[in-house]
Amino acid sequence: MSTHPTPRANIKDVAREAGVSPTTVSHALNARGQVDAETRARVEQAALKLGYRPNRNAQRLRTGEAHMIVLLSSMPFAVAGGPSRLGFLMEVAAVAAAEALDRRLALVLAPPMENGRVPMELLDVDGALVIEPSADDPNLAYLQRRGLPVVAIGKPAVDAQGASAPDEAALPPYVDIHSGPTTTLLLDHLHAQGARRIAMILGAARRNSYVEARAAYLAFAAAQGQAPLLSLVDEAEGEGGGRRAALALLEAHPDIDAFCVPVDAFATGAVAAALAAGRRIPEDVMVATRYDGLRARTSVPPLTAVDLHLDQVAQQAIALLFDHLRGDTGRRRVDGPAAQLVPRLSSARRS
Repeated sequence: MSTHPTPRANIKDVAREAGVSPTTVSHALNARGQVDAETRARVEQAALKLGYRPNRNAQRLRTGEAHMIVLLSSMPFAVAGGPSRLGFLMEVAAVAAAEALDRRLALVLAPPMENGRVPMELLDVDGALVIEPSADDPNLAYLQRRGLPVVAIGKPAVDAQGASAPDEAALPPYVDIHSGPTTTLLLDHLHAQGARRIAMILGAARRNSYVEARAAYLAFAAAQGQAPLLSLVDEAEGEGGGRRAALALLEAHPDIDAFCVPVDAFATGAVAAALAAGRRIPEDVMVATRYDGLRARTSVPPLTAVDLHLDQVAQQAIALLFDHLRGDTGRRRVDGPAAQLVPRLSSARRS
């Protein structure tokens, strides 16, 4: 078996494979010039087949020219944005932008879209941070087809059930935000506060955070001898979807005394549902969510949540992406900080 490394494909190899000129390859892969959709697709397929990745990253770092990176999420606006347009995405962006500038990287924020699909072909970027990509994330797939360095915030999903352990080398590099242990932290808190019939509302998308949260909930329910009470909601439904799911659960199971709702938009919907059903919070029903953002803090009553230390997570993600931009691909996973419970009135101990 030969020990010689396989020569790295260059732009001329891609041009020859696709039957076009090197200039067309450059325009197709960088969203420049006039390239028809069929030719662009043929070039992307050729680049993917040959494992071609533009080497402009190392060149720009050597010359000191700034990179352009993008921060994005495929979560729809109803979950990622909210009335104030603040939330998880913006909290990460605030720190990531400063960290990026320290490394001569310019950060572009792709705003959350109604359907979660960002028009990536309009962005001339050299790398990306993707927040909690789903198993079929269109933005991540596009970036990978172009061969751009990508770092995920949250472990990328690989399948709907999470039944098999994926090969870590096959995943994009990521910062692990420990969704399973974070869910257990919330469930243990609700139980310690006296809850004995805890329901869970989760997103239906194929995100690893949902897979881990579901597994943690089922394990918790089994340990407590409780039948699981789980509802899955389309992310695009936002707060209204959480409200409808909570109302249905309360109608079918009137003895529910707590909701663990990792998605904050769904959690505020669950609060509205409990109040509409004549339940007092926290006396009759407690509610806890994952992200300690504006929704949790301004809810009435304020929601028990979790500090994910997103400032540190953003710093770790930028550092990891910077390594990969320079060609240092040794690190593929970074452990984010452990989550910290932020107890509030929505789960205050009942007397």
